[in-house]
Amino acid sequence: MKIDLVTIFPGLLDGPFKESMIKRAVDKGLVEINLVDLRSYTRDRHRQVDDTPYGGGCGMILKPEPLFEAVEDLKGKAGTGNSVVILMTPQGTSFKQEVARRLSGEKHLVIICGRYEGVDERVRSALVDMEISIGDYVLTGGELAAAVIVDSVVRLLPGFLSEEASENESFSGSLLEHPHYTRPPVYRDMEVPEVLLSGNHAKIDRWRREQSLKRTYERRPDLLEHADLTPRDKVFLDTLRNVEDD
Repeated sequence: MKIDLVTIFPGLLDGPFKESMIKRAVDKGLVEINLVDLRSYTRDRHRQVDDTPYGGGCGMILKPEPLFEAVEDLKGKAGTGNSVVILMTPQGTSFKQEVARRLSGEKHLVIICGRYEGVDERVRSALVDMEISIGDYVLTGGELAAAVIVDSVVRLLPGFLSEEASENESFSGSLLEHPHYTRPPVYRDMEVPEVLLSGNHAKIDRWRREQSLKRTYERRPDLLEHADLTPRDKVFLDTLRNVEDD
């Protein structure tokens, strides 16, 4: 996969991709991440990327010319013939795990980091394939949000995580992940659940499944609507509801 991030502040993104497992993915050749300075696609001596809005109003708007030229150039260099252009904006669709999984199957992503009051509408209507938001709040720019997208997508690439780790994490199968414990078995009078020390893998798997269901029911019951539930899962959830009613 190749990911191009178009920004006027590339320094904001220089650090996150040079640490931890993302760096390892880059080193292994699983992904190529490029920080693209939008100002390099300007043609005036001031390297202007923004201008005042027509009709008046506060703030500045990112101009269409450098964004169109940047995206078109990056698409040509990628040579995949099928690039996905993403605009980071508070007006976008909420980012969810299924979106991350879909994007992880693409060969080339171009992520535009919005700034100021936003981008010229012609960019949104004629250049962008997807608009994404990471939450109902406003940041000073799209760079940090773009870093979240990259992290979430890259970790789903084949070879990044083991298949088991990927399948068992939160939001896989629309459920939150079960609790985790490690040594020591007792800490400050808090004990690890006995089933995890039993060595009975069938019981451990069932305990983990039930804890995942319970945690999802308590914290994100909306996820259960789309979860892949077995008849046994449904009985367990009914038990939780009955206890709550009592």
